[in-house]
Amino acid sequence: MTKHNHNQESCCEERSGVSRRQFLSSSSLAAGAAFSAPAWLPRVALGSGTGPTRDILVHVFLRFGLDGLSLLPPYQDGDYYTARPTLALDPPGPSSGTIDLDGFYGLNPRAAPLMTPYSNGHLAFVQASGLTDATRSHFDAQRLMEGGISDAAPSSVRDGWVARHLDGLPAQGIARGLSLTDLLPFVLRGTAGTLPVNDPRFFDFPGRPVTRAARRAVVRNLYEDAVSPLDTSATSTFEVIELLETVDFDAYTSAGAVPYPDTFLGQRLRSTAALIEADFGIETISIDVGDWDDHVHLGPIDGMFGNRLARLSEAVEAFYLDLLARSQWNRVTTLFVSEFGRRVEENLSFGVDHGHGNTMMALGGHIAGGQVHGTWPGLAPANLDLGDLAVTTDYRDVLGEIALQRLGSTNIDQVFPGHTVTPIGITV
Repeated sequence: MTKHNHNQESCCEERSGVSRRQFLSSSSLAAGAAFSAPAWLPRVALGSGTGPTRDILVHVFLRFGLDGLSLLPPYQDGDYYTARPTLALDPPGPSSGTIDLDGFYGLNPRAAPLMTPYSNGHLAFVQASGLTDATRSHFDAQRLMEGGISDAAPSSVRDGWVARHLDGLPAQGIARGLSLTDLLPFVLRGTAGTLPVNDPRFFDFPGRPVTRAARRAVVRNLYEDAVSPLDTSATSTFEVIELLETVDFDAYTSAGAVPYPDTFLGQRLRSTAALIEADFGIETISIDVGDWDDHVHLGPIDGMFGNRLARLSEAVEAFYLDLLARSQWNRVTTLFVSEFGRRVEENLSFGVDHGHGNTMMALGGHIAGGQVHGTWPGLAPANLDLGDLAVTTDYRDVLGEIALQRLGSTNIDQVFPGHTVTPIGITV
Protein backbone atom coordinates (compact mmCIF):
# COMPACT_ATOMS: atom_id res chain seq x y z
CA MET A 1 0.00 0.00 0.00
CA THR A 2 1.36 3.39 -0.95
CA LYS A 3 1.51 5.82 1.94
CA HIS A 4 1.33 9.58 1.63
CA ASN A 5 4.06 11.17 3.69
CA HIS A 6 3.73 14.58 5.25
CA ASN A 7 6.26 16.85 6.88
CA GLN A 8 6.13 17.27 10.64
CA GLU A 9 3.99 20.41 10.70
CA SER A 10 0.99 21.03 12.91
CA CYS A 11 -1.01 22.35 9.98
CA CYS A 12 -0.86 22.33 6.22
CA GLU A 13 1.19 24.68 4.03
CA GLU A 14 -1.96 26.44 2.81
CA ARG A 15 -2.84 27.58 6.31
CA SER A 16 0.71 28.49 7.30
CA GLY A 17 0.69 31.16 4.59
CA VAL A 18 -2.85 32.51 4.93
CA SER A 19 -4.65 33.08 8.20
CA ARG A 20 -8.44 32.81 8.55
CA ARG A 21 -8.57 36.53 9.43
CA GLN A 22 -6.64 37.45 6.28
CA PHE A 23 -8.89 35.24 4.18
CA LEU A 24 -12.10 36.74 5.53
CA SER A 25 -10.76 40.26 5.12
CA SER A 26 -9.49 39.91 1.58
CA SER A 27 -11.72 37.28 -0.06
CA SER A 28 -12.80 38.27 -3.54
CA LEU A 29 -16.25 36.97 -2.64
CA ALA A 30 -16.65 39.17 0.43
CA ALA A 31 -19.48 41.61 0.06
CA GLY A 32 -18.04 45.09 -0.25
CA ALA A 33 -19.57 47.99 1.64
CA ALA A 34 -20.67 51.08 -0.24
CA PHE A 35 -19.25 53.35 2.42
CA SER A 36 -16.25 53.57 4.72
CA ALA A 37 -17.29 52.87 8.30
CA PRO A 38 -15.22 52.80 11.49
CA ALA A 39 -13.81 49.40 12.38
CA TRP A 40 -15.97 48.98 15.49
CA LEU A 41 -19.23 49.59 13.62
CA PRO A 42 -20.94 46.34 12.50
CA ARG A 43 -23.15 46.24 9.43
CA VAL A 44 -26.63 46.05 10.96
CA ALA A 45 -30.02 47.38 10.00
CA LEU A 46 -33.16 47.58 12.08
CA GLY A 47 -35.51 44.67 11.58
CA SER A 48 -38.99 45.34 10.32
CA GLY A 49 -42.14 43.35 9.92
CA THR A 50 -43.00 39.90 11.17
CA GLY A 51 -43.09 36.54 9.51
CA PRO A 52 -44.32 33.02 10.16
CA THR A 53 -42.92 31.08 13.08
CA ARG A 54 -39.76 29.33 11.96
CA ASP A 55 -36.81 27.61 13.58
CA ILE A 56 -33.78 29.49 14.82
CA LEU A 57 -30.74 28.18 12.95
CA VAL A 58 -27.54 27.57 14.92
CA HIS A 59 -24.77 27.10 12.36
CA VAL A 60 -21.59 25.50 13.72
CA PHE A 61 -18.67 25.37 11.28
CA LEU A 62 -15.99 22.82 12.21
CA ARG A 63 -13.18 24.50 10.35
CA PHE A 64 -10.18 22.94 8.64
CA GLY A 65 -11.44 19.48 7.85
CA LEU A 66 -13.00 17.27 10.51
CA ASP A 67 -12.09 13.60 10.06
CA GLY A 68 -15.55 12.09 9.70
CA LEU A 69 -14.17 8.56 9.59
CA SER A 70 -12.84 8.99 13.12
CA LEU A 71 -16.11 10.51 14.32
CA LEU A 72 -18.32 7.89 12.69
CA PRO A 73 -16.17 4.84 11.83
CA PRO A 74 -17.74 2.33 9.40
CA TYR A 75 -16.56 -0.64 11.43
CA GLN A 76 -18.24 -3.20 9.14
CA ASP A 77 -16.20 -2.03 6.13
CA GLY A 78 -13.02 -4.10 6.19
CA ASP A 79 -11.21 -1.66 3.91
CA TYR A 80 -11.37 0.90 6.72
CA TYR A 81 -8.94 -1.22 8.75
CA THR A 82 -6.71 -1.87 5.75
CA ALA A 83 -6.34 1.86 5.04
CA ARG A 84 -5.83 2.81 8.68
CA PRO A 85 -3.82 0.09 10.41
CA THR A 86 -2.91 2.33 13.39
CA LEU A 87 -5.69 4.93 13.39
CA ALA A 88 -8.82 2.82 12.86
CA LEU A 89 -11.11 2.49 15.86
CA ASP A 90 -11.93 -1.00 17.09
CA PRO A 91 -15.37 -2.48 16.42
CA PRO A 92 -17.90 -2.34 19.28
CA GLY A 93 -16.90 -4.61 22.13
CA PRO A 94 -17.69 -5.25 25.77
CA SER A 95 -15.08 -2.83 27.11
CA SER A 96 -13.62 -0.85 24.21
CA GLY A 97 -14.12 0.22 20.64
CA THR A 98 -16.78 2.30 18.99
CA ILE A 99 -20.31 2.72 20.27
CA ASP A 100 -22.61 0.81 17.93
CA LEU A 101 -25.21 2.92 16.16
CA ASP A 102 -26.89 0.69 13.62
CA GLY A 103 -24.85 -2.45 13.08
CA PHE A 104 -22.61 -0.80 10.48
CA TYR A 105 -21.52 2.57 11.83
CA GLY A 106 -20.08 3.24 15.24
CA LEU A 107 -19.59 6.43 17.22
CA ASN A 108 -16.19 7.43 18.56
CA PRO A 109 -16.32 6.71 22.32
CA ARG A 110 -15.04 10.25 23.05
CA ALA A 111 -18.29 11.46 21.49
CA ALA A 112 -20.41 9.41 23.90
CA PRO A 113 -22.37 12.49 25.11
CA LEU A 114 -23.86 12.72 21.62
CA MET A 115 -25.71 9.49 22.35
CA THR A 116 -28.12 11.48 24.54
CA PRO A 117 -29.77 13.38 21.65
CA TYR A 118 -29.13 10.51 19.22
CA SER A 119 -30.98 7.99 21.41
CA ASN A 120 -33.84 10.46 21.80
CA GLY A 121 -34.18 10.73 18.03
CA HIS A 122 -33.00 14.35 17.87
CA LEU A 123 -29.51 13.95 16.37
CA ALA A 124 -28.84 12.66 12.86
CA PHE A 125 -25.63 12.04 10.94
CA VAL A 126 -25.19 12.24 7.17
CA GLN A 127 -22.24 10.16 6.02
CA ALA A 128 -20.39 10.54 2.69
CA SER A 129 -21.72 14.08 2.30
CA GLY A 130 -20.12 17.33 1.21
CA LEU A 131 -19.04 19.39 -1.77
CA THR A 132 -19.21 17.85 -5.20
CA ASP A 133 -16.18 19.95 -6.24
CA ALA A 134 -12.72 18.47 -6.40
CA THR A 135 -10.95 21.16 -4.36
CA ARG A 136 -8.86 20.11 -1.38
CA SER A 137 -8.10 23.72 -0.42
CA HIS A 138 -9.42 24.70 2.99
CA PHE A 139 -10.27 28.26 2.04
CA ASP A 140 -11.74 27.46 -1.37
CA ALA A 141 -13.89 24.72 0.13
CA GLN A 142 -15.04 26.91 3.02
CA ARG A 143 -15.92 29.70 0.58
CA LEU A 144 -17.97 27.34 -1.56
CA MET A 145 -19.78 25.66 1.32
CA GLU A 146 -20.58 28.92 3.11
CA GLY A 147 -21.72 30.37 -0.20
CA GLY A 148 -24.00 27.40 -0.90
CA ILE A 149 -22.49 27.06 -4.36
CA SER A 150 -20.33 24.84 -6.51
CA ASP A 151 -17.08 25.69 -8.26
CA ALA A 152 -18.92 26.24 -11.55
CA ALA A 153 -19.32 29.97 -11.07
CA PRO A 154 -17.99 31.07 -7.66
CA SER A 155 -17.23 34.64 -8.75
CA SER A 156 -20.91 35.28 -9.47
CA VAL A 157 -21.91 34.90 -5.82
CA ARG A 158 -20.81 37.52 -3.32
CA ASP A 159 -22.82 36.52 -0.28
CA GLY A 160 -23.48 33.51 1.96
CA TRP A 161 -26.34 31.07 1.69
CA VAL A 162 -27.82 32.01 5.07
CA ALA A 163 -27.66 35.69 4.11
CA ARG A 164 -29.60 34.99 0.91
CA HIS A 165 -32.08 32.90 2.86
CA LEU A 166 -32.71 35.82 5.23
CA ASP A 167 -33.16 38.18 2.28
CA GLY A 168 -36.22 36.20 1.25
CA LEU A 169 -37.99 36.62 4.58
CA PRO A 170 -39.24 39.54 6.70
CA ALA A 171 -37.06 40.36 9.70
CA GLN A 172 -38.30 39.37 13.15
CA GLY A 173 -36.10 41.62 15.26
CA ILE A 174 -33.32 44.20 15.43
CA ALA A 175 -30.51 41.73 14.76
CA ARG A 176 -31.39 38.92 12.37
CA GLY A 177 -28.15 37.02 12.72
CA LEU A 178 -25.25 37.04 15.16
CA SER A 179 -21.89 35.43 14.68
CA LEU A 180 -20.03 34.62 17.90
CA THR A 181 -16.73 35.35 16.18
CA ASP A 182 -14.35 38.28 15.71
CA LEU A 183 -15.26 38.70 12.04
CA LEU A 184 -18.51 38.06 10.22
CA PRO A 185 -18.21 34.67 8.46
CA PHE A 186 -19.00 34.47 4.78
CA VAL A 187 -22.14 32.41 5.42
CA LEU A 188 -23.79 35.55 6.91
CA ARG A 189 -22.28 38.17 4.63
CA GLY A 190 -24.32 40.12 2.15
CA THR A 191 -27.51 41.00 4.00
CA ALA A 192 -28.53 43.65 6.49
CA GLY A 193 -29.11 42.67 10.09
CA THR A 194 -26.10 40.40 10.70
CA LEU A 195 -23.08 41.25 12.80
CA PRO A 196 -20.15 39.62 14.62
CA VAL A 197 -20.31 39.62 18.42
CA ASN A 198 -17.38 37.51 19.58
CA ASP A 199 -18.60 37.38 23.17
CA PRO A 200 -22.01 38.98 23.82
CA ARG A 201 -21.13 39.46 27.49
CA PHE A 202 -18.67 42.16 26.48
CA PHE A 203 -20.31 43.69 23.40
CA ASP A 204 -20.33 47.28 24.52
CA PHE A 205 -19.21 50.74 23.58
CA PRO A 206 -15.45 50.85 24.39
CA GLY A 207 -14.03 53.07 27.11
CA ARG A 208 -14.56 53.89 30.76
CA PRO A 209 -18.03 53.07 32.16
CA VAL A 210 -18.26 56.42 33.94
CA THR A 211 -18.28 58.30 30.62
CA ARG A 212 -20.21 55.71 28.63
CA ALA A 213 -23.50 57.60 28.36
CA ALA A 214 -21.82 60.84 27.32
CA ARG A 215 -19.68 59.16 24.69
CA ARG A 216 -22.64 57.28 23.27
CA ALA A 217 -24.56 60.52 22.95
CA VAL A 218 -21.66 62.16 21.10
CA VAL A 219 -21.34 59.30 18.61
CA ARG A 220 -25.10 59.10 18.10
CA ASN A 221 -25.13 62.79 17.23
CA LEU A 222 -22.26 62.33 14.80
CA TYR A 223 -24.24 59.78 12.79
CA GLU A 224 -27.70 61.34 12.98
CA ASP A 225 -27.18 63.23 9.73
CA ALA A 226 -25.08 60.57 8.00
CA VAL A 227 -26.21 59.18 4.65
CA SER A 228 -27.92 55.85 4.37
CA PRO A 229 -27.02 53.08 5.18
CA LEU A 230 -24.43 54.44 7.61
CA ASP A 231 -27.05 56.28 9.69
CA THR A 232 -29.21 53.19 10.09
CA SER A 233 -26.20 50.99 10.83
CA ALA A 234 -24.98 53.28 13.58
CA THR A 235 -28.43 53.53 15.17
CA SER A 236 -28.93 49.78 14.96
CA THR A 237 -25.55 49.08 16.52
CA PHE A 238 -26.51 50.97 19.64
CA GLU A 239 -29.89 49.22 19.64
CA VAL A 240 -28.12 45.84 19.66
CA ILE A 241 -25.70 46.92 22.40
CA GLU A 242 -28.61 48.04 24.56
CA LEU A 243 -30.52 44.85 23.77
CA LEU A 244 -27.64 42.59 24.80
CA GLU A 245 -27.15 44.59 27.99
CA THR A 246 -30.58 43.40 29.17
CA VAL A 247 -29.36 39.77 29.26
CA ASP A 248 -27.36 38.62 32.27
CA PHE A 249 -25.14 36.18 30.39
CA ASP A 250 -22.92 35.53 33.39
CA ALA A 251 -25.85 34.42 35.52
CA TYR A 252 -27.36 32.16 32.86
CA THR A 253 -27.12 28.47 33.77
CA SER A 254 -28.40 25.32 32.17
CA ALA A 255 -31.88 24.14 33.07
CA GLY A 256 -30.82 20.64 32.04
CA ALA A 257 -29.09 17.87 33.96
CA VAL A 258 -25.64 18.65 32.50
CA PRO A 259 -23.93 22.02 33.10
CA TYR A 260 -22.19 23.84 30.28
CA PRO A 261 -18.47 22.99 30.27
CA ASP A 262 -16.02 25.84 30.73
CA THR A 263 -14.68 25.48 27.19
CA PHE A 264 -14.81 27.72 24.14
CA LEU A 265 -17.79 25.95 22.57
CA GLY A 266 -19.44 25.32 25.91
CA GLN A 267 -19.51 29.03 26.69
CA ARG A 268 -20.56 30.02 23.16
CA LEU A 269 -23.48 27.58 23.28
CA ARG A 270 -24.41 28.86 26.74
CA SER A 271 -24.58 32.39 25.31
CA THR A 272 -26.57 31.04 22.36
CA ALA A 273 -29.10 29.43 24.69
CA ALA A 274 -29.41 32.71 26.64
CA LEU A 275 -30.11 34.60 23.41
CA ILE A 276 -32.73 32.05 22.35
CA GLU A 277 -34.40 32.24 25.76
CA ALA A 278 -34.43 36.06 25.59
CA ASP A 279 -36.51 35.78 22.40
CA PHE A 280 -35.20 38.89 20.62
CA GLY A 281 -36.26 37.70 17.19
CA ILE A 282 -32.75 36.48 16.29
CA GLU A 283 -33.07 34.05 13.41
CA THR A 284 -29.59 32.56 13.20
CA ILE A 285 -26.46 32.28 15.31
CA SER A 286 -23.13 31.23 13.82
CA ILE A 287 -20.20 29.68 15.70
CA ASP A 288 -16.77 28.62 14.44
CA VAL A 289 -14.92 25.71 16.04
CA GLY A 290 -11.37 24.74 15.02
CA ASP A 291 -8.85 23.34 14.60
CA TRP A 292 -9.48 20.00 12.88
CA ASP A 293 -6.46 19.98 10.53
CA ASP A 294 -4.84 16.79 11.82
CA HIS A 295 -2.01 15.97 9.43
CA VAL A 296 0.22 14.76 12.27
CA HIS A 297 -0.59 12.43 15.20
CA LEU A 298 -4.35 12.44 14.79
CA GLY A 299 -5.00 10.64 18.08
CA PRO A 300 -8.58 9.58 17.31
CA ILE A 301 -9.30 8.60 20.94
CA ASP A 302 -6.55 9.71 23.31
CA GLY A 303 -4.84 12.38 21.22
CA MET A 304 -5.66 15.78 19.76
CA PHE A 305 -8.70 14.67 17.76
CA GLY A 306 -10.18 12.63 20.59
CA ASN A 307 -9.77 15.44 23.12
CA ARG A 308 -11.25 18.00 20.75
CA LEU A 309 -14.17 15.71 19.95
CA ALA A 310 -14.86 15.16 23.65
CA ARG A 311 -15.05 18.93 24.26
CA LEU A 312 -17.41 19.32 21.30
CA SER A 313 -19.68 16.49 22.42
CA GLU A 314 -19.89 17.63 26.04
CA ALA A 315 -20.90 21.13 24.98
CA VAL A 316 -23.52 19.85 22.54
CA GLU A 317 -25.10 17.55 25.14
CA ALA A 318 -25.36 20.42 27.62
CA PHE A 319 -26.94 22.68 24.99
CA TYR A 320 -29.41 20.00 23.97
CA LEU A 321 -30.52 19.20 27.52
CA ASP A 322 -30.81 22.89 28.40
CA LEU A 323 -33.10 23.74 25.48
CA LEU A 324 -35.06 20.55 26.02
CA ALA A 325 -35.71 21.48 29.66
CA ARG A 326 -36.74 25.01 28.65
CA SER A 327 -39.19 23.73 25.99
CA GLN A 328 -37.18 25.56 23.31
CA TRP A 329 -36.06 22.47 21.48
CA ASN A 330 -38.81 22.35 18.86
CA ARG A 331 -37.89 25.81 17.56
CA VAL A 332 -34.14 25.33 17.11
CA THR A 333 -32.20 23.46 14.42
CA THR A 334 -28.44 23.13 14.82
CA LEU A 335 -26.17 22.23 11.90
CA PHE A 336 -22.58 21.03 12.12
CA VAL A 337 -20.58 21.24 8.90
CA SER A 338 -16.94 21.04 7.87
CA GLU A 339 -15.47 21.95 4.49
CA PHE A 340 -14.25 18.42 3.68
CA GLY A 341 -13.23 15.17 5.28
CA ARG A 342 -9.80 13.59 5.47
CA ARG A 343 -8.07 11.11 3.20
CA VAL A 344 -9.06 7.51 3.83
CA GLU A 345 -5.48 6.27 4.08
CA GLU A 346 -3.41 7.37 7.06
CA ASN A 347 -0.07 9.05 6.33
CA LEU A 348 3.40 8.28 7.65
CA SER A 349 2.98 10.93 10.37
CA PHE A 350 0.06 9.02 11.93
CA GLY A 351 -2.30 11.68 10.64
CA VAL A 352 -4.66 12.12 7.71
CA ASP A 353 -4.37 14.60 4.84
CA HIS A 354 -7.03 16.63 3.02
CA GLY A 355 -9.84 14.48 1.69
CA HIS A 356 -13.34 14.80 0.29
CA GLY A 357 -16.51 13.11 1.59
CA ASN A 358 -17.35 13.76 5.21
CA THR A 359 -19.92 13.59 8.00
CA MET A 360 -22.55 16.26 8.67
CA MET A 361 -24.66 16.45 11.82
CA ALA A 362 -28.12 17.94 12.36
CA LEU A 363 -29.71 18.41 15.77
CA GLY A 364 -33.23 19.51 16.61
CA GLY A 365 -36.74 18.66 17.65
CA HIS A 366 -37.83 18.21 14.03
CA ILE A 367 -34.76 16.30 12.83
CA ALA A 368 -35.17 12.65 11.81
CA GLY A 369 -32.56 11.59 14.31
CA GLY A 370 -31.37 8.32 15.78
CA GLN A 371 -30.04 7.28 12.38
CA VAL A 372 -27.27 7.75 9.83
CA HIS A 373 -28.52 9.17 6.54
CA GLY A 374 -26.85 8.87 3.16
CA THR A 375 -25.54 6.15 0.87
CA TRP A 376 -22.29 4.47 1.82
CA PRO A 377 -20.00 4.21 -1.25
CA GLY A 378 -17.50 1.82 0.34
CA LEU A 379 -13.79 2.20 0.98
CA ALA A 380 -12.46 -0.32 -1.51
CA PRO A 381 -9.82 1.38 -3.67
CA ALA A 382 -12.04 1.19 -6.75
CA ASN A 383 -14.82 3.06 -4.92
CA LEU A 384 -12.70 5.97 -3.73
CA ASP A 385 -12.54 9.45 -5.22
CA LEU A 386 -8.81 9.92 -5.86
CA GLY A 387 -8.10 8.13 -2.61
CA ASP A 388 -10.86 9.85 -0.67
CA LEU A 389 -14.32 8.94 0.55
CA ALA A 390 -16.69 9.69 -2.33
CA VAL A 391 -19.53 12.17 -1.88
CA THR A 392 -22.93 10.55 -2.37
CA THR A 393 -25.02 13.31 -0.74
CA ASP A 394 -24.58 16.89 -1.90
CA TYR A 395 -24.35 19.08 1.21
CA ARG A 396 -26.86 21.48 -0.36
CA ASP A 397 -29.54 18.80 -0.24
CA VAL A 398 -29.15 18.62 3.54
CA LEU A 399 -29.07 22.39 4.01
CA GLY A 400 -31.79 22.94 1.43
CA GLU A 401 -34.25 20.53 3.02
CA ILE A 402 -33.74 22.15 6.41
CA ALA A 403 -34.09 25.64 4.89
CA LEU A 404 -37.37 24.65 3.23
CA GLN A 405 -38.91 22.55 5.97
CA ARG A 406 -37.66 24.20 9.17
CA LEU A 407 -36.45 27.72 8.33
CA GLY A 408 -39.37 28.81 6.15
CA SER A 409 -37.19 29.63 3.14
CA THR A 410 -39.14 31.17 0.26
CA ASN A 411 -36.32 31.75 -2.23
CA ILE A 412 -34.55 28.41 -2.36
CA ASP A 413 -33.46 28.92 -5.99
CA GLN A 414 -31.53 32.01 -4.89
CA VAL A 415 -30.26 30.40 -1.70
CA PHE A 416 -28.60 27.59 -3.67
CA PRO A 417 -28.22 28.96 -7.21
CA GLY A 418 -27.77 26.40 -9.95
CA HIS A 419 -28.77 23.49 -7.71
CA THR A 420 -32.08 21.66 -7.43
CA VAL A 421 -32.55 20.58 -3.83
CA THR A 422 -33.36 16.89 -3.43
CA PRO A 423 -34.58 16.21 0.12
CA ILE A 424 -32.99 13.22 1.88
CA GLY A 425 -35.57 12.88 4.66
CA ILE A 426 -33.57 14.53 7.44
CA THR A 427 -36.56 16.52 8.72
CA VAL A 428 -39.83 15.35 10.25
